[in-house]
Amino acid sequence: MKDILIAFRSLFKKGRHNVIKIVSLSVGLAVGLILIAKIYFEQSYDTFYPDSERIYAVYTKGIFNGELSEHWNLPGGIVPAMKSEIPSVRQGTRYTHVGTQTFTMEDDKKKYSSSFILADSCLFDIFPRKMIAGNAKEVLARPMYVLVSKKIADKMGDKAIGRIFEMDDIPGRKMTVGGIFEDFPENSSLQCDILVSLPSIGRFMYDGSMNMLGNDRYFGFVKLVPGVDPESLADDIHHMQERNQPLEEMKKAGVGLTYTLLPLMQIHNGSEEVKRMVWLLGGLAFALIFTAMMNYILVVISEMVNRSKEIAVRKCYGGAARDIHRMVLSETFIHLVLSLGLAVFLIYLFQDTVHELLDTSVEALLFSKGSLILMGICIGVFLITGLVPGYLYTRIPVASAFRNYRESKRLWKLGMLFFQFVAAGFLFSLVAIIGRQYNYMVDDNPGYAYDRLAYSSLAGVDSTLRQKVLDEMLRLPEVEQVSTCSELPIYAGSGNNIYLPNDDRELFNICDLYYAGNGYMDLMEIPVVMGRSFTEDVASSDEIMVSRSFLDQMAKFADWSDGPIGKTIFVSEHSSTMEGEQKMFTICGVYENIRIGVIGQSDARASVLFYNSRPSSILLVKFKQITPEALQRVSGTLQTLMPNRQVTVNAYRADMVDMYRDSRKFRDSVLIGGLITLIIALVGLLGYTNDEVNRRRAEIAIRKVNGATLKDILSIFLLDILRIAVPGLLLGVGIAYYTAQQWLEQFSKKIPLSIPVFMACLLLLLAVILAVVMINTRRAANDDPVNCLKSE
Repeated sequence: MKDILIAFRSLFKKGRHNVIKIVSLSVGLAVGLILIAKIYFEQSYDTFYPDSERIYAVYTKGIFNGELSEHWNLPGGIVPAMKSEIPSVRQGTRYTHVGTQTFTMEDDKKKYSSSFILADSCLFDIFPRKMIAGNAKEVLARPMYVLVSKKIADKMGDKAIGRIFEMDDIPGRKMTVGGIFEDFPENSSLQCDILVSLPSIGRFMYDGSMNMLGNDRYFGFVKLVPGVDPESLADDIHHMQERNQPLEEMKKAGVGLTYTLLPLMQIHNGSEEVKRMVWLLGGLAFALIFTAMMNYILVVISEMVNRSKEIAVRKCYGGAARDIHRMVLSETFIHLVLSLGLAVFLIYLFQDTVHELLDTSVEALLFSKGSLILMGICIGVFLITGLVPGYLYTRIPVASAFRNYRESKRLWKLGMLFFQFVAAGFLFSLVAIIGRQYNYMVDDNPGYAYDRLAYSSLAGVDSTLRQKVLDEMLRLPEVEQVSTCSELPIYAGSGNNIYLPNDDRELFNICDLYYAGNGYMDLMEIPVVMGRSFTEDVASSDEIMVSRSFLDQMAKFADWSDGPIGKTIFVSEHSSTMEGEQKMFTICGVYENIRIGVIGQSDARASVLFYNSRPSSILLVKFKQITPEALQRVSGTLQTLMPNRQVTVNAYRADMVDMYRDSRKFRDSVLIGGLITLIIALVGLLGYTNDEVNRRRAEIAIRKVNGATLKDILSIFLLDILRIAVPGLLLGVGIAYYTAQQWLEQFSKKIPLSIPVFMACLLLLLAVILAVVMINTRRAANDDPVNCLKSE
């Protein structure tokens, strides 16, 4: 305790540089620990559910004419069939997404926005949440009743139960709040605030909740009996399929379906994207904490010359090695406690930035079981930063009390600097690659024009008003063109299957972009490479346009050497009519391939487009010049035309940029980490050069007396640093090159890893390092030799 009090009193003692040590250590710990907490948070997804190790997601594997297709979606009847026919399946549930919707309360007309899913009554059997009000099973079994999260209930006011609302985009469907549940934690794969009872599905969309084939829009989960190996259920699942699906007929059509069970905890943690992120964040956290530790040790070692007599006197009075260690550990303990306090303060000061970059609240990161891991890391930092300097201090000879102690521990200092240069080179080079890839993705051409494009939802608006909206938009002087569509290319479309006349085989699955309105191809500037665009202003159209990749797929099944124009095909969903007949569609044109989705999450399937003369649910507005004022003018006009709706006009380019927000956030995280690492390394470099200048002041003076110029003096220190900086930076850049290779694998289109870019990063860092050394040694090199020698 006495050593701790002495250490505390010596905090502001001259020559100790304690403020620098504490601040640099706290900054490194603040960022490093929050990144480690994020890694633990990612690994803890879904682990909080009871018996989570027995919960499995039902995964679909399909084979279409020899091509494998894997996805999480399945028909709605699969899980109920597994639950009733397979004894080892104890519980099961399925749900389907409705999406984020704006809804209006019936009584006070207030509007709210939230995420909706349609869920069956067994959802909380698998994913239990505490019920604040109401009975979950009863509510989710009643048509047009919903459960709302506590967050939404709080927004609604004191009395949420029994209140009625309807979605703005699906008007006329009144839903009643029947219960309130505790919000899903942030580390849950299932994130939703409003659960609509699955028996309500027929009021919103096609009711395929008991389908055994088709309408693959559901996510299914089962909980197994304790001790059951999911792989042992393969035969039971196949027998269940034989009883409920026409497997032989499917086989003749070239279709094969199997269902497998994957652990719930692997849904998030098992994805390659998460694994890559965890690996990279771990490297970033290690670089930051390690750099902060090396800098702390470097500063402590630099104090040895000044503290040598103090240590020697302690030994003269009987101080043993353990006493020296206890003294150093006490000082380190005080510094670490203060550093951690400052680190926590910085984390909370920038908590909004933390949430923005990591998509997780500070409370969720710090107040969890992961805090034990953070404590363990802090203990490790304490031991390393305390024992290493302590070991060096115990080797100071007793004779130092009676003569000048000249041992500088220069090799130790250079070793610390070397590791800091490695970390700086690694992070600085990595952020350059991440930044270039991000800019490449944002500016890449997806095959259509969107720079002057904006869109707004017309879902829930009748066709007469939609047409009026189009007419009014064209009257605005800022608007060049307008059209409508059912699906935006930036978002992945749903799928349908392709058939040929007189052929029962399911040929392949396509990305269905559904309907386009008048002038769509011209507005989007999508090139038509064969045939022509749609015949417009017809009440009913049987024309279809296909992408160039559609022809590549069709070449595997049919000989269209004479060209695709005029050929007829069937498209599931579109070809089925109310009379039971199959409607054929005639290919009128082929358009150039466009990207569906974004780089890294693009839909590789061929795409198709249908025509509808009635305006579809998405309004497209192409501006002559897109400006905030023009967007506001369009938004105001739409709000006037639709006063009861909450109108939002979205700039397409802003959405395109936002789709790459994960890459941007990762870039910003690495950038912040790189800057902090570089600053810490430069602080250590300043300390080292100051020590060397002070230690070699007499040598500098003698060299100047013998004719050495400023250039000669500076070259002594520059060459000294170059021997460490160049290898350290080369190693850091090499590690960054390998890391960038792994990170870029997730993107379908990526920048080349150009060696000149890495060399430019190395040279830039080297220039900064040499500039710091020159500035810091120039004053000593210009000093009068007399001032340096008179004290000798």
